[in-house]
Amino acid sequence: MILTTTNSIEGFKIKEYKGIVTGVAMTEKTPSIGFSMTKYYKAIKESIDLVKENAFQNLQENAKKLNANAVVGIKLDIEMTSANYAMVSVTGTAVFVAE
Repeated sequence: MILTTTNSIEGFKIKEYKGIVTGVAMTEKTPSIGFSMTKYYKAIKESIDLVKENAFQNLQENAKKLNANAVVGIKLDIEMTSANYAMVSVTGTAVFVAE
């Protein structure tokens, strides 16, 4: 599946707009804070990377349910809660493209 933040895909023509799709994911546990800020920031980064990947997987699954083969105009939103949980929301337009 093609994923892009742009509204078009070079070399492809959008044949059908399927609808808006979203993928959302959230950390399942709070990263360990410990006493080292370097380790803390590394743990937060790793947590966000994992959650972001899960959100993109959810986005693709939702696009496939609409028989789309691409998602254009993707927007990404990352939020940290006060308890250091990361939440990622990915939204875009599911489309069917052809060369």
